Order: sequence, then C-alpha cells, then structure tokens
Amino acid sequence: MARGGPGAATGPAGPSVAARRAVAAAFVAAIALAWVVSSGRVPAYMLPPPADVGAAMWSLVATPLRAVHLAATLAHIGASIAIAFVGGAVLAFAAHYARWSAPAIHRRLGPFLSAFSGIGWTLLGVIWFGVSSFTVVFTIVAVLLPFALVNLREGLLALDAELLEMGSSFGRRRGATFRLLVLPSLLPFAAATLRIMFGVAWKVTLTAELFGGGRGLGYVINVARQDYDTATLFAVIAFIIVVVTLADRLVFGPLERRTARQFGGRA
Repeated sequence: MARGGPGAATGPAGPSVAARRAVAAAFVAAIALAWVVSSGRVPAYMLPPPADVGAAMWSLVATPLRAVHLAATLAHIGASIAIAFVGGAVLAFAAHYARWSAPAIHRRLGPFLSAFSGIGWTLLGVIWFGVSSFTVVFTIVAVLLPFALVNLREGLLALDAELLEMGSSFGRRRGATFRLLVLPSLLPFAAATLRIMFGVAWKVTLTAELFGGGRGLGYVINVARQDYDTATLFAVIAFIIVVVTLADRLVFGPLERRTARQFGGRA
C-alpha cells in the first residue's frame, strides 16, 4: 500500500521543479546578502556596493560612449559566429561528401584548432593584423570554428541512411534530397551548435578585445582596470551573465528543443 500524499517526497524522480527553483533562488539571495554585508567592510575598489555596480551596468547602455563599445562587442560576436558557423559547415560538408579530404580536416585541422588557445590566436592576430576589430573577429572565429565543425560532423554521421535511400528511390535529385532531407535533419545540431558558440564567444571576445582590440567591452575592462574602477569590472561581468542567461533561456534553448522535437534530432 502506497504511503504519503500530494505533500510527500517526490521519490526516485528527484525534487520537483518548484523545489529546484526555490533552492536556486535561495542560493542567489545568499550570494546577494553576502555581497551587501561584505561590501561595507572592505574598500570599494576591492568589492564595490551593489548600487554602484547597478549604476555602472546602466551606463553601459545609457552612456553613448560606452554604448558604442557595447555595440562593437555585439558586432564582433555576431560576425564571428556567422563566419565560424559557415566555415565549419563548409569543412564538415567537404569532409562528408569528399571523403578524400576527411583525414586532413578531422584528423589534422580539427585537433589543431581545438588545441590552440584563444590567447595564442589573439597574440598572433595582433602581430599579423595589428590592434583592430579584424584581430578580434579573427581570434573568435579561430576558437569557434572547431565547435561548428565537430557538431555538424556528428549531425552528418547521424543522418538516417534508410531515409536518404528512400528519398533517392523516389527519384529525388541530389540537390532536392539535400534540401528536403539532409538540411532539416541537421537543424537540431545547428541549433545546439549556435547555443554553444554564443556562450563561448562571450568568453573569448573579452580576452581578444582586451589585448587585440581598440574598442568593445574588453577595452572598457582594460581602462577600468587601469583606473581601479572595480564597479565597471563587476558591471561588465554581471551584464554578460544576464545577456548569456536570457539568450540561452529565451532563444537558444527553446530553439534547440523545438528543432529536436520537430525533426527528431539527437543533438
């Protein structure tokens, strides 16, 4: 005979959604409380008060000079994701359909790009192209390219061979088969790739702009570091956390789930 009722423990399925949200909210509240208490006991240049950080976050979008740097960072990220995704797709398709190129792409180029660090690409970009937006985009693309290559390769390997064979048996031309069967099957993997690349791009962008860019949030951080403007440092970090979290929850997460549900992907 079963014990307990609606208020009983959830059992093997684990805690409920409400319980997990309550724990997460309590954790954030504890961090905020510790911040408020600690900020009054240490110098502001070490731990600025939350009000100062909030004002600095507002200045990122309300102050024209800093808004220009924010727009530059968004442009760097958007351009880099687009270039890296297209480049990775071209390489993945080339290795899949021109099998003779697969060893060079997957066994040589892919591991090399994955192993080389972002700071290394930044320093090389500064030497080759100088301090410029091109250096920043070059660095981000070099770091993001293997993510697109590996994920889209897995998507191509996961294609349903029987489905493709059935499409060919019905007289579909290769172009039509690619457009109607291959591309839709890759959409879940493409959505997962974009989701990963967006998060990684923010991490790489700050470093690239810090050393190789003349504008952007990385440049703002560099100036703030020199001026001991810790509130601005915290503001940029908090802004990035908010943007990445909202984009993941509202855009990339739903997009990935929808494509996986509609096209049966296993991304």
